Amino acid sequence: MRFPLYIAKRYLFSKSGTNAINIITLISIISIIIGTAVLFIVLSAFSGLKDFNVAVTSIVDPDLKLLPSSGKTITLLDGQQKAITDLEGIAYVSKVIEERAYLEYDGKTHLAFIKGVDENYLKVNNVDTTIFAGKWPSIDEPEVAIGYGIRRRLSLGISDYGNLLKIMVPKPGTGQITDPSQAFSSSSAVASGIFQAGESLDNDHLFTNIDFIGRLLDYPVNTVSTLEIKLNPNVAEENIRSSIKEIFGDTIIIKNRTELNDALYKMLNTENLALYFICTLVLIIALFSFIGSIIMIIIDKRKHIKTLSDLGATLAEIRRTFFYQGALMIVIGGALGILIGVIIVFLQQQFSLVRITASLAYPVKFEITNLFLVYTTIFVLGILAAKLASSRINKRFLYNNL
Repeated sequence: MRFPLYIAKRYLFSKSGTNAINIITLISIISIIIGTAVLFIVLSAFSGLKDFNVAVTSIVDPDLKLLPSSGKTITLLDGQQKAITDLEGIAYVSKVIEERAYLEYDGKTHLAFIKGVDENYLKVNNVDTTIFAGKWPSIDEPEVAIGYGIRRRLSLGISDYGNLLKIMVPKPGTGQITDPSQAFSSSSAVASGIFQAGESLDNDHLFTNIDFIGRLLDYPVNTVSTLEIKLNPNVAEENIRSSIKEIFGDTIIIKNRTELNDALYKMLNTENLALYFICTLVLIIALFSFIGSIIMIIIDKRKHIKTLSDLGATLAEIRRTFFYQGALMIVIGGALGILIGVIIVFLQQQFSLVRITASLAYPVKFEITNLFLVYTTIFVLGILAAKLASSRINKRFLYNNL
């Protein structure tokens, strides 16, 4: 093994007698470096994009959310709320009532989701940090915080007590509606604040206190739409899930932040996988030129091959010599590509070279798994390419040289 590897190193760092071969070899190595760097940057960008979406959804989505397994509400039995609050690993539990609401203000109308929350809600979520005008609704007042999109559609002002927002929600019950005028409960509230938490929330969500929406819907005190939970740091989620199931049985469904945004994460993962394969295809195309450059080096080294054969080198050893040369080119080119990719990711993190908006840099994240995935991809494909190129040396090739 030492003899072929020694010769391969000499060939790797020595120039060919033909200038065209030197240029082609250089181009193939540069292609490998660029392809590797691009693949690493793309994967790092998607890792950053995932973290960015997690950060955005964490503003309004809890660590765990309990939803009814059937129907629209959860009825809390005696002791259930205390039992779940006392569970080790749970920091806070918030009761929430959600319903579709028809909004009317100064002749303008809009359909939205109204969310009534209790005093623990802001300990579970940080949605109040998105308030940019006004304040969060008081617990005991008919006040609402509205999304910026709703405010724009309704031309709604803050703390306008002279012109209140009318909120209509469907009355609970079953059976056919005979009188549409009796199908809705209505009340009025004042907008206490405006939030911006993302386009989907800004356009169709408003928050109020749970007592206001509970009275509007005529819900019993122990009836809620969901329970939202904040976990203590470093707690085992599966253990908490099992404990919650013991308390509520099959009456609830438990979802974490990822499951609540299942469609988003599936889309991101699919796009990530698609771009990985596209970039890998680009690498494969680059490796074709790499194979061609190795074959041209073999042809250029015919006299050397004859000398090696005369010195007693076997066909397998000569093949290994050029295989090692190709493998070294891949190892070095891949390492340089990874290094360039890491530097670019670091520069983006520190200096925000590429921006989505004037105030928002494109998110990137350095992950060791991405580094290993990229290097493994280029190494495996490169080794196969080097093996294929070196296999062109056969007995006929040696015979023609002798």
